[in-house]
Amino acid sequence: MSTSTVEKPKIVSREEWLAARKQLLASEKKLTREREAVAAERRRLPWVKLDKNYLFNSPEGEKTLAELFDGKSQLIVYHFMFGPDWEEGCPSCSFVMDHTDGTLLHLAQRDVSFVAVSRAPITRIESFKKRMGWKFRWVSSYANDFNRDYRVSFTKPERARNDKYNFGTIGHISEEAPRISVFYKDGNDVFHTYSTFARGLETVMNTYNYLDLVPKGRDEDGLYFPMAWVRHHDHYEDGRLLDAGRPYWPEDVIKENV
Repeated sequence: MSTSTVEKPKIVSREEWLAARKQLLASEKKLTREREAVAAERRRLPWVKLDKNYLFNSPEGEKTLAELFDGKSQLIVYHFMFGPDWEEGCPSCSFVMDHTDGTLLHLAQRDVSFVAVSRAPITRIESFKKRMGWKFRWVSSYANDFNRDYRVSFTKPERARNDKYNFGTIGHISEEAPRISVFYKDGNDVFHTYSTFARGLETVMNTYNYLDLVPKGRDEDGLYFPMAWVRHHDHYEDGRLLDAGRPYWPEDVIKENV
């Protein structure tokens, strides 16, 4: 729970507030137009045709990537941090998924399917999914190279080099990392059209959009990393920030903050 206070700005009349609000509105409209322009530029990116056949484990048996489209032409994949030997999924990825189920019906109306992918075995995925109460489709890439090929699973030497994440620009602190990837299916051909990492994922975290509206904002300035306040939604009341022995963050961070 946040205990910080907010520094109150100048207190003014309703008329003065309205004038300041209109000035901010001009900036907001400019940002909206810029966001629309970036979205259009995103849609103009070139595509890559996949030449590899991935098989995923699902509760219904093996599924190809093409089958995960479920009759749609567009597929959004969320690469969920959940390693093969982890007992539960990453709290930050779980925070993302808490915003997902309500969008699925609406996405389907626009020819879009959604699936989460993790390297954890499907039995462990199903158990954690049931605990969290989620409904979205979630499959395991434990038996294929999907996570490796899309640079969200790392060996110890790769982590030591601190490279290969976010298009090779930064390292990642865990053996697993988050990413959103988008694919398009045309007949039997599947194309990779877009991916985003790191803060690019914030666009699907609607809690952040709400927090950006309130006086305290995200209230993360004093934290040792921005999402340190986020927990599994069934662990807020017990006061835990991090669980000893869990692999989401490096050991030095866990030791300092448990």
